[in-house]
Amino acid sequence: MRTFSCQCGNTLHFANTRCVSCGLMLGFLPDEKKLSAFTRHDAGSWRAAANGRLYRQCKNYSIHDVCNWMIPVEEQGELCVSCQLTRTIPNLDQPENRRLWFRMEQAKRRLLYTLFKLELPVVSRQKDPVQGLGFEFLEDQTEDEYGNELTVKNFVTTGHSAGIITLNLKEAEPSSRMKMREEMNEQYRTLLGHFRHESGHYYWDKLVRGSQWLTEFRQLFGDERLDYTYALQHYYEQGPAPDWHKVWVSAYASMHPWEDWAETWAHYLHMVDTLETASDFDFSVSSHQVINPLQQLPQSDESKNEAHFNQLFNDWCRLTAVLNALNRSMGLDDAYPFVISTIATDKLRFVHKVIGAAAVG
Repeated sequence: MRTFSCQCGNTLHFANTRCVSCGLMLGFLPDEKKLSAFTRHDAGSWRAAANGRLYRQCKNYSIHDVCNWMIPVEEQGELCVSCQLTRTIPNLDQPENRRLWFRMEQAKRRLLYTLFKLELPVVSRQKDPVQGLGFEFLEDQTEDEYGNELTVKNFVTTGHSAGIITLNLKEAEPSSRMKMREEMNEQYRTLLGHFRHESGHYYWDKLVRGSQWLTEFRQLFGDERLDYTYALQHYYEQGPAPDWHKVWVSAYASMHPWEDWAETWAHYLHMVDTLETASDFDFSVSSHQVINPLQQLPQSDESKNEAHFNQLFNDWCRLTAVLNALNRSMGLDDAYPFVISTIATDKLRFVHKVIGAAAVG
């Protein structure tokens, strides 16, 4: 994620809604993938300092203050391209839910920023009612037990089905997410990580299923036709494969080829977003300048694509070593608690190739 500049020269960050220096309202321009300052044009529109064009605020910005994306005035609808993808929002009669909803939308916008920068297809449910992308933020249903305790009646499972990504609202609550992480014996669990992982399932359907990539996918990840329900049950009863770190990017990736792909996809998005951030801050490690991988997209040319990936991966290895060392100095857990094996690297390289072909196609 890069930073941006206000017309007054102040540095702006992706989530900002107002410049702390000059006080101007800020909004993100999805069509240009940048944050801009705005001045009021009339009762219903704002003029962007970045390009002089007129926009209006997303309804979830102007009314609910959970968004900061703008809509070009010539476009129809009250919601921005990000909020249009949300099919179900939390019950706002519960005061805490507005804050959790904001966190959900913010993580979704970060995901979309990277997808847009990679020039990946993002097809809404409105355009494709059967396989289009949509998000549902749902809560566990509870009921009173003996009048003084709440028990979970229906538990919401975070997952993906035919383009619809469902997330349990509790994942936006750090204490609940940490509790789940410990119960699941996971090294890493973040809200943004969930969005990236589940988007991997969406893009497997769009880019790999039934495509020319399927044979290579099966050689690297395994046969996705294996019984998923059985694999899931076996994973939770027996745990991950003992040697998972030699083959998979995470323990959960060893559960089934689909999960292996989704975990690898999520790690690839972690890599390119974090490297863009480091590059934006002119970061270098032992005289090696970190290159922004989103400035030059993956290529269809095999040799150029290979060189691009090698640069990206080498920068990532150097950068994460520093990030982990810094966290340890602060008494924190490693920022990136993973060691990428040669086999897992080949899987990341495959994701890079698929994205390169999708971007140029």
